[in-house]
Amino acid sequence: MSIAFVLSSLIFTATFLLIVTERMHRTIIALVGAMLMIVVGNFFHFYSPEEAVQAIDFNTIGLLFGMMVLVVLLERTGFFQFLGILTAKKTKGNPWLLLVALGGLTSLLSTILDNVTTIILIAPVTIIIARILSLNPAPYLLAEAMLSNVGGAGTLIGDPPNIMIGSAAEYTFNTFLLYALPVAVVAWLVTLLFFYLAFRHEWRKKPASIEKLLAMNEREAITDLATLKKALFVLGGVVVLFFLHGVLELEASVVALLGAAAGLLLIQAQEDPQPILEKVELSVLLFFVSLFVLVGGLEHAGVLEWAAQFLLSGAETNLLLTAIIILWISAILSAIVDNIPLTVAMIPVILALQEQGLPVDLLWWALVFGVGFGGNASPIGSTAGVIAVAKSEHTDHPITFWQWLKTGAPATAAALTVATGAILLYAAVGIAPTDITPIAQATDNGAPATTEG
Repeated sequence: MSIAFVLSSLIFTATFLLIVTERMHRTIIALVGAMLMIVVGNFFHFYSPEEAVQAIDFNTIGLLFGMMVLVVLLERTGFFQFLGILTAKKTKGNPWLLLVALGGLTSLLSTILDNVTTIILIAPVTIIIARILSLNPAPYLLAEAMLSNVGGAGTLIGDPPNIMIGSAAEYTFNTFLLYALPVAVVAWLVTLLFFYLAFRHEWRKKPASIEKLLAMNEREAITDLATLKKALFVLGGVVVLFFLHGVLELEASVVALLGAAAGLLLIQAQEDPQPILEKVELSVLLFFVSLFVLVGGLEHAGVLEWAAQFLLSGAETNLLLTAIIILWISAILSAIVDNIPLTVAMIPVILALQEQGLPVDLLWWALVFGVGFGGNASPIGSTAGVIAVAKSEHTDHPITFWQWLKTGAPATAAALTVATGAILLYAAVGIAPTDITPIAQATDNGAPATTEG
């Protein structure tokens, strides 16, 4: 192992452990770690400041910023209070029905929108409902973040790694609906059952002020109807563009920033936007920038490439076992580092195996489920998780790292068990052969080997 490999690994590990201790704010720790990675990388010539800037995923940062601005504009109109009162009334304040309703809505939206956008929209509603009913919002925010990740793994556009994997493997939207969505649905039900059992004491609580709640008129929560109409018009346009952004060749960040710009133009054009910008979660954005820089250091030092090659080292002799190893190890790694650079590191290695004539479909699906479900294991494993934790800090029940780990690790293990069963089933029915001999023979006889899902 090179000096770059060792030093980058030490810096990242130390930063991660300090985040876990929660003795200092995670954003400050991550920023210090990122700066240390740049300084050390520049001194030892494996990671320059220019490369650190290139490691930042500005698509994610732009998406977060744009959607945060839209949420602030909506929040000022009383829209989230309206949704909170309406949802609480429809479920009559039943804590478990609230979780099913909010979790189901979050997951459904996550299959058609990215889960980052979804959690940014749903989290404020959840906090308002919990405040009205005097409930602990932590279980709901935990469930929404995790269920959104599970739901997002089911479609091509639900999670950024899926888009990258789909492009590399040449899988269509319908391919994901056929092979990924059923697994995501079963994993979703298992995760929901886990939350029912893990927080059963919360579901037995009788919410406060039920009679007062049922007597409330949700329409009275709207404080600025004219502004609300403009904001909803812009949000509707953004949702439509999210559906079409692939066809229009627009990044999701461009769509979100376009929506933010349109919202500010229609609502705040004659006033200083500073009051809006002050409510944007800048600490969350800085935390993600720092994480991208840290993971970029690992990537340039060769750590991620080494991990990918290590995972796939036995693929030529036992494809099924390799797929299961990829599933679980990529999930574990996704709980520690962002799943996007991890996916970037894995894709070329799998493509290299494909060029050798190996049927790699099992490996693609293992990677989809591993990076999709694995982010639930820790609060920094997914963007949705970081946002849920940040939102909880504005309540009386902030989610700690260990509280998340206590819930997320077993929930992730349950979802990965479902995915393991799916991989075994797919291998059994021949979606991806596990014996490479027929493939080699077919190639020798002049028949091309295929890798279609």
